[in-house]
Amino acid sequence: MKKRWHRTVVSLLLFLVSILPIHGYKVLYAEQWYRLFHLHFYQYPERCAENIYYLEQALRADFANPLNALARIGNPTEWEYYRYLFSMHVSLKLVEQYLLWGSKYDKQVAYFYNAPWKEQNLESLDKAEALYRYALVYWEEARRWAEKAEPLSYLFLPEIQYWADERVRIASGELDYQEIIGEHLTRLQSVREAFLAMDEHTY
Repeated sequence: MKKRWHRTVVSLLLFLVSILPIHGYKVLYAEQWYRLFHLHFYQYPERCAENIYYLEQALRADFANPLNALARIGNPTEWEYYRYLFSMHVSLKLVEQYLLWGSKYDKQVAYFYNAPWKEQNLESLDKAEALYRYALVYWEEARRWAEKAEPLSYLFLPEIQYWADERVRIASGELDYQEIIGEHLTRLQSVREAFLAMDEHTY
């Protein structure tokens, strides 16, 4: 008797849940797309691709009303500064994600015992190089937005102070992805040349 009653109650609850309306919302604004960006414990390529999609949409989308900004905005000048820093920060996150994705295909060393898979390794290096070069594009974007924000850097938006710190690091040269990516590409080319030099006698 108790089992039957329990089954009836569970069935009724499941039925009620199934007919209740589920309210969703459209992702329209840059801040909404940015909030979808998240880091995974395991950084698989598809996770990087997912984050890149969210971040690229954030750069393309309109900004939300200043009332819904990620910082407290008090006037049009602060609003302008906020938008520059937001675009710079998102561009930097894209650099990081493209570098992370590229690292999944990069080969740090051309081991002699990988000679039987020479072609596959060369293809993998091509993918890594393409992703690193995408990162360079967004690095230039980040620098451009940082330069635009420079004249307004006297403003203080405490909620996004970290973004302002990133701008300072770019301006001072402390943060230079051009150099970092350049080193990756140089090393990648040397690994590629090592693979190309392999023949049937290598292994």
